[in-house]
Amino acid sequence: MADNGVHQPTQAELMAQMAELQAEVRRLAELSTQNNASKQEDNSKGPTQGSVDFLGVNPPKERLILDNPFSEEITNYQMQKHFTLPSSLEPYKGIGDPRAHIKKFQSMIFFNGPNNEPVLCRAFPTYLDGAALLWFSKLPAGSISSFEELARSFIDYFTAARIYVHGSDYLSTIHQGPQESLKDYMTRFTETTMEIQDLNTAVHLHGLKAGLRPGKFRETIVVTKPKMLEEFRERVARQIEIEELREANRTERKPRREEDKIPRSANNKDLGKPFKLTPKFDNYTRFNTRREKIIKEILNAKIIKPPIRARSYQDQRFVDKSKHCAFHQKHRHTTDECVIARDLLERLA
Repeated sequence: MADNGVHQPTQAELMAQMAELQAEVRRLAELSTQNNASKQEDNSKGPTQGSVDFLGVNPPKERLILDNPFSEEITNYQMQKHFTLPSSLEPYKGIGDPRAHIKKFQSMIFFNGPNNEPVLCRAFPTYLDGAALLWFSKLPAGSISSFEELARSFIDYFTAARIYVHGSDYLSTIHQGPQESLKDYMTRFTETTMEIQDLNTAVHLHGLKAGLRPGKFRETIVVTKPKMLEEFRERVARQIEIEELREANRTERKPRREEDKIPRSANNKDLGKPFKLTPKFDNYTRFNTRREKIIKEILNAKIIKPPIRARSYQDQRFVDKSKHCAFHQKHRHTTDECVIARDLLERLA
């Protein structure tokens, strides 16, 4: 019967709807059972295409074999039996001028045997270590077909590592120290010019003159005005001989032993005993550049300050001037022997 326009289902209709619902529930239960059975079967056989078992996936293992970045021609080249690798070349670790390493490597290989493309390519990785060896291991397989390509890629990658390479403007910062001999000044200046590519001769000569310590020799150079680098070096050689002769005469005229000349302090009874600093590190980093040069670079860049009493806390008349410390800026010991300088560089490293 109808009530207020709304159809009221009869008892027969309600029973029919309930039967339909029960049938649908049974159908869904059967489908669920079939799906569970198929999954168990797939798991027993292993993962199939299109399904990913994230819990069963093992992480990829690290490759222990380096990929070969060389072409077939380089890889299949037969090395000569009598060829030997040079042992005096230090491996490049990612610090320093990459161009200098390339040139040293080529000169060493040329001295030891044939200097062709396959030999250069095959021998080059032997002289890499640290970050440089890691760079080589990431080169794409078969991407290198000549040493020119290998050297260019190497230089481009490590171009930012040229931290000790200077331009010609840097020569204006090199000056002869108050107690530095002319020979030591020339040696230090020459070491710097060796790193500057395509250095103009006029700039070289001007830098040498400008860096001289005020004195008689500098006045002589100003008056004579040598215009050629060779002429300047001849005058320097004669002046070095004069300085060495004076130093020899000064040493012969010493009336007493140096031990008697060292002042003793009344407050320190053990001053006569040699004082020796204890290193703070058991092992020290090996640098590609001399410690003395690195210390000078750090001082010039004002990364650190020299000791407050540098150059002023020793009697310069009675010390061994053949040794000089760049950090303390005084004689008596070298930079490599200076425990304080070595500890400082180790902390910076």
